[in-house]
Order: sequence, then structure tokens, then C-alpha cells
Amino acid sequence: MSEDSNSAILDPISNVTEGCRLPVLMSNGEDWRKSGHSTLAEVISIKDLENKRLFYVHYIDYNKRLDEWVEEDRLDLRKIQYPRRDLASSTTGLNTPKKTLTGATNSRPSSPGLTTPDPITGPSVLAALQQKQQKIKKRKLDPNEEDDGRRASIGSLGGSIGSSIGSLGEIEIAPLTPLTPLTPLTPQQNVPRQTGSLATHSDDHAITRIKNMKMIELGKYRIKPWYFSPYPQEITSLDCIYICEFCLKYRKSRKCLERHLHKCPFKHPPGNEIYRKGSVSFFELDGRKNKLYAQNLCLLAKLFLDHKTLYYDTDPFLFYVMTECDMRGYHIVGYFSKEKESSEDYNVACILTLPPYQRKGYGKLLIEFSYELSKFEGKTGSPEKPLSDLGLLSYRSYWKQTILEILIALKPQEGQEKPQLTINEICEQTSIKKEDVISTLTNLELINYYRGQYILTLNKELVESHRKVMEKRKVRIDSKYLHWTPKDWAKRGKW
Repeated sequence: MSEDSNSAILDPISNVTEGCRLPVLMSNGEDWRKSGHSTLAEVISIKDLENKRLFYVHYIDYNKRLDEWVEEDRLDLRKIQYPRRDLASSTTGLNTPKKTLTGATNSRPSSPGLTTPDPITGPSVLAALQQKQQKIKKRKLDPNEEDDGRRASIGSLGGSIGSSIGSLGEIEIAPLTPLTPLTPLTPQQNVPRQTGSLATHSDDHAITRIKNMKMIELGKYRIKPWYFSPYPQEITSLDCIYICEFCLKYRKSRKCLERHLHKCPFKHPPGNEIYRKGSVSFFELDGRKNKLYAQNLCLLAKLFLDHKTLYYDTDPFLFYVMTECDMRGYHIVGYFSKEKESSEDYNVACILTLPPYQRKGYGKLLIEFSYELSKFEGKTGSPEKPLSDLGLLSYRSYWKQTILEILIALKPQEGQEKPQLTINEICEQTSIKKEDVISTLTNLELINYYRGQYILTLNKELVESHRKVMEKRKVRIDSKYLHWTPKDWAKRGKW
């Protein structure tokens, strides 16, 4: 036996159980049998299919979009780590779900007191999420709940941020108090709103951790989904689901889709086209007026977003769909949604660029468009937290490029030796929220303390790298082509 009491040198495949960890050969990875290297993974679920035993594994320290079903020849059975029973009550979401797919085998006995789970269907997941939403609303009505403590923490954090911002003032000339770099919110502090159709993912429904669809066909692209989405159970077992790229309705076969396309009245998303420049257009949709399209859009988006879960109440949201136009129609590229009324000044609730269009500059175009709307509204905005890993990278890159663009173009006024700029002026020009401006400047290490005051310093390497990046960024939002008037939803009653 090894030194670790939770590890054992085992051979039979029957000893692999849900919740255990062992080395697994990743797809397109180097074979551990030849290299001696493998990736530690956790077994999430087990099922038997056509006389084969399949294992759904999550690779530790990797994004869940890489989770997959593997056969036993991909498993390194020389060392298996079993979950400790004394840690079962303090899991972090990476342990075994207590629910398995139909036809799955579970070698561990169920815990006493647990009831048999409902069948895994879109409606059953929806019902469970709605029950949780009702519990959350009840907690909001109770002022003695822990949630108030969390809000107090956020309030105190906001106060410290505000004091830091106030101390910045005129960066070039005013002496400033020491600036504390912004730290990421802790999980308890980073509490998103719990109203509307997009909220945090819940590990209470562990089945949502397992991808339930193999492939979708959208227009001319076949896309492999990354995450679970509550499509109807009768179609998730199919090898491929066919989705109309104009109305986003889903069909079981290509033939059904072809018949639908002959009848589909749409060649573009419903709603108003508020922007068009070249082949790029943006359509604004009301989640109440275009409910079916909005719900189908959320189902599609959930295939590629893990940190959000889906409710069917789209009424409080506006959806902005970006498309590319050709002779066949307007093809969806990505979208973002925003609340009609946001108490936290969020200008984005959920944002997604579809995989075929990623790494082509469309993500930044979506972000830039959201801030352009905030400029028309005359206020600053920020995306709703938490962001996905790819979303966070895109936003940080956009904030960096936008702020550097302003700083590099800044010229000194008459009688000034050096150009001067306040944090508030950066916010007014970009509509980026103060907290995001300060965190960006801090991460870039541009703020320096010199002779009793804070100054911004730009080195030549940073300026040159910014210039090269901006040369590659060909597509930009041009406000002249935006035809849109913001609405005051507070005066419009029930949306």
C-alpha cells in the first residue's frame, strides 16, 4: 500500500467508482503508457453502453468544457484515490454527484434519507431551479438572513473603493494617499443578483455538470457543445440537433430542418435593427415581446456558458444579437443581454460569442457595443459578475486597450508641462465604471507614487505593443451608424 491512506494500487476496472480520482489520458494528449505522464481526473459518472463501460471525467484544474466520456483504456488503474468520507459534507463541487444517467451503474450505496431523483429532463431541471428561486426570494424578505451580512461586506468594500477613487483626483498634481490595489471579490462577496433569467450555476443539481448533447448544427457549422443545457430529453440523446439559425428553433433531423426552413418567415432575428455597418448588424429584442426567441437563445447560449443557469423568465431583459449578413440572410455571431432596470448599473448580464466566430475580434465588438449603449444613456456600466474565464480575459483586454488608447492620445494643455487627466474623465469618455478603471491601471502597474503624488507612467514597450494590437483590430463600432434611443423603463410600468 502507498503512504496515502486514500490511495490504493488497484487493477480491476470494477474498483473505479464515482468520486474517485485517477490519471486519465486526455483527448489529443500524450499517451501515459509511452510518456509516463497523464492528467489527474475525477470520475463524475459511470454508465454501460453497448457492452462497454464509459466514465465521465473532469480533469482537475481544467475548465469543465474539457470534461468527456472515456473508455477504460484511457484510465491509468495503477493508482486510484478514493474520496474521504469525512470530507463528504464539505465538498467544493468537484466531488461525485449523487445522480447518474439512465443506464448508469453506481457502485457506492446511496446515503440514508436520500430520495430517488426525478428523471433527467429539461422541465425537471427547470422546476428545481424555480423552487430554488422562490427560496431565494423568501430569504430576501427576511432582514435577519446572512445575505444582509454579505451585502454589508459589499457595501464596505464599495466605500473603500470610493475613498480610493476620491483620493486619486488630478493624478499629475495632487498629493494622494496610498492607493490599495483592488483585490478580487471573495465568493461570498461576489454575490450576483438573483432575479431574472440568468443567475449563478447551482451544484445542487449535479446532473447539470454532465454534457447532455453530442453535437449541434447551426447554419453551415457543426459545433460540439461545452456544457449542459436543458433541451428536451427526447432530442438530447440524438447524435446531432439541428437548429434554425434565424429563429433558433431546434429539430431532430436535417430533413425536419429543411421543411422548417421552407416555412420559417425569418431571415434575421426578430426585433429592431439598431446598427449596421458593412456586414455587421445588431438587433435589439425585448424579452417580453420576443419571448420564444429569447428562450431559445438562452438554451443555445447555455451550451457554451457554464457559470450561468437558465430560467424561463426573460421579461426583465433586453437582448442584443450581433449578426453577419450575406445573400442568404443575417447569421447570428453572438449576443449579450442586459436588464431593463439594473440597480447595480450592470450594462451586460450575459455575453457570448459563438465558437465558430471566436478569436476574430467579435467578442471585443460586443463589449464595445455595450459600452456605446451606455454612452448614449449617459452613464457608466460594468458587466455582471461572475464572468466566465473567457469573458474575463476579453473584458480585461478591452479595458486595457480602451484606457491606453486615451492615455496615449492625451496632449498637454497650454501652460502645462505634462498632460493631466482624472479618473472621472476616463470614465466619462469610456463609460467604464470607476472600479474597473482603477483595477485596470493597477494591473498594468501604470500608477506610481512620486514626490508625494500619484502619476501614470507609460513605457515605450507598452506603447509599442498597444500599437501592434490596435493595428490588428480592424472592426470597430462607429457611433454614427447606431440609431437608438434609450428608454426609461422605470416610467413604463410593467415593461
